[in-house]
Amino acid sequence: MAWVRRVRTASGATAVQIAEYVDGRRRIVAHVGSAHTDAELGLLLEQARRMLADADQGELDLGVEPARSKSRLVAAPGGDEELFAEPAAVEQRRVGAPRVIGTSSRLLFDVLAHVYDDLGFTAIGDETFRDLVISRIVEPTSILDTGRILADLGQQPANERTMRRTLGRAQQRGYRDAVATACFNHAVSNGDVSLVLYDVTTLYFEADKEDELRKVGYSKERRVDPQIVVGLLVDRSGFPLEIGCFEGNKAETTTIIPIVKQFQARHGLADMVVVADAGMLSATNLRELDEANLRFIVGSRATKAPKDLESHFRWHGDAFADGQVIDTLTPRSGHHKDAASDPQIKAEPVWDPGQHPGSWRAVWAYSKKRAVRDNRTLTLQEDRAKAVVAGEKTARAPRFVKTRNGAAELDETSLTRARRLVGLKGYVTNIPSTLMPAGEVIASYHSLWQVEQSFRMSKTDLRARPIFARTRDAIEAHLTIVFTALAVSREVQTRTGLAIRNVIRQLRPLRSATIAVNGAEQTFPPAVPDEKQAILDALT
Repeated sequence: MAWVRRVRTASGATAVQIAEYVDGRRRIVAHVGSAHTDAELGLLLEQARRMLADADQGELDLGVEPARSKSRLVAAPGGDEELFAEPAAVEQRRVGAPRVIGTSSRLLFDVLAHVYDDLGFTAIGDETFRDLVISRIVEPTSILDTGRILADLGQQPANERTMRRTLGRAQQRGYRDAVATACFNHAVSNGDVSLVLYDVTTLYFEADKEDELRKVGYSKERRVDPQIVVGLLVDRSGFPLEIGCFEGNKAETTTIIPIVKQFQARHGLADMVVVADAGMLSATNLRELDEANLRFIVGSRATKAPKDLESHFRWHGDAFADGQVIDTLTPRSGHHKDAASDPQIKAEPVWDPGQHPGSWRAVWAYSKKRAVRDNRTLTLQEDRAKAVVAGEKTARAPRFVKTRNGAAELDETSLTRARRLVGLKGYVTNIPSTLMPAGEVIASYHSLWQVEQSFRMSKTDLRARPIFARTRDAIEAHLTIVFTALAVSREVQTRTGLAIRNVIRQLRPLRSATIAVNGAEQTFPPAVPDEKQAILDALT
C-alpha cells in the first residue's frame, strides 16, 4: 500500500513524499518537493495525488503495487502527517484542486523598480510617484487609465485622487530637485559631467486658448496650437541631468542660459563644456557662457564659412580633401575680424583668447559624403525655385528665388555661393586647441544625437504628449515624471544594450500566476527562457 507523507524538515519546510511498506518496512518511493507555504503544500499534495492515480492506472511507474480500485488520499490511521492511498469507498479528506485566480507582469514591475531604486530615486520616499513613473515607461496613458496598467503589472494601484495628490506633492515638495540630484550623482559615479549636451523641443496642447504658460510660438511642425518649450540637459551618453519648462512663445536661444546656470548652481560646478546646436548660436548666449567661465561648443552656420575661410579660399580655391579640418577664427558679433586672420597670410591663425579678444575659435570640416547629400538637396531646391519662377508651383518663401521689378527670377548668385560651400560643417568654441584638438571638438559636437534621441524617447516611448494637465503646477509635475521615466529608461538601455520598447516587449509577456489552493493564495513566478533571463541578469 502506498501513501503520501508530510514531514517537517529541519529548515521548517514541509516535505511531501510518496512511500510504501515492503515486508513490513517503510520505503520512500518518490520525493515530490518541499513546501514553505500552505499554497505550495496544497500544490505538492495535489501533484502527489495525481502521481499515485497515474501509478494505479499504469501511466506512471513508481515501483508500487497498484490499488485494486480507484485510490483517494485519506488520513493515515497512525497520525496526521501521512495520507494513505485507499479505495474510493473509504471516506476521504480531499485536497482542493488549485485554481489560477489571476496573472500579472509582476516580473517587469520588479526589475523596473530595481533600476529606479538603483538610481537613488527612493530618496523621494513616495511609492505612488514611483508607480506613476513605471506605468509611464511600460504604457504611457492618462491618470484615469494608470490603474489598469499597474494592476496588469501586479501592483495594487492607488486611487485616482491619491495619484492626483501625488502630482501636487511632486511640485510642492521639490521632487524634481531630488530626481536631478540623484541623476547627477549617478552620472558622476558612472562617468563624468565635464561635458553636457543641450537641446530644446516643443510640446503642443489641443487647446483653444492660450494662458500664461501655454502660448502659440515657433513650431518646427508649423502648428498654431498653444505649446510649451522644454529644455533638456544630458551627459555625453544621453542620461538626463536637468529639465526646464518655458512659455511657448519663448525664443529657443533664451532657454540655454537659465538651464545651464540652474544646473551649475545646483551642483556647485565651476567648469564644464556645454554643447549645443546652431540654433543656440547667439552672441548673448556665447558671451554669457564665457563670462560664467563655462566652455562651449556650438554648431556654426554655413553662411559664416566665406568669411571664416577667406584665407583658405584665396590660397586654395574651392578645393577640399575628404576629412580635411581647418582650425581658424570667427569674429564675435559686433567685432571686426582680427588682423591675425588676414587673408593675405596663407597660414591659418591659432586662436588665443588673450590675443584674439574679438574672435572665437572656429573649426571647419569637409566631408565628401556630406557634399553629395548637400548637392542633392540644392538640386531639389533649385528645381523647386525654377518651377516657382515659371509659375508651375507656388510657395511662400522658396530658396533661390528673388524678385526684381515685381517679377520672380532665379537667384543665381546665392545658388553659386551655396554650391561652393557644400560638404562643409562648422563649429564654434572658446576652448583653445592646446586643451582640445579639432577632432575632439567635432566628436563632442556629434554627441548631440544623444540628447536628440532622449527627446525622441520622451515624445514616442514615454509619450510626453498629449499632456492632460492644464495648470502650470500639473504640467511641471507631468514633466518631472517624464524626466524620471527617461532616466530609468536610459539606464535600462545602457545595461541591456536594447531599446526600452524592446525590453518591455520581451519582458511584459512573462506572466506570474496567482493560485488559490488549500485555503490560501500564492503568486508563482513565470518560467523564463534563457534569452530573457540574460536581460533580467543585466538589469539586476
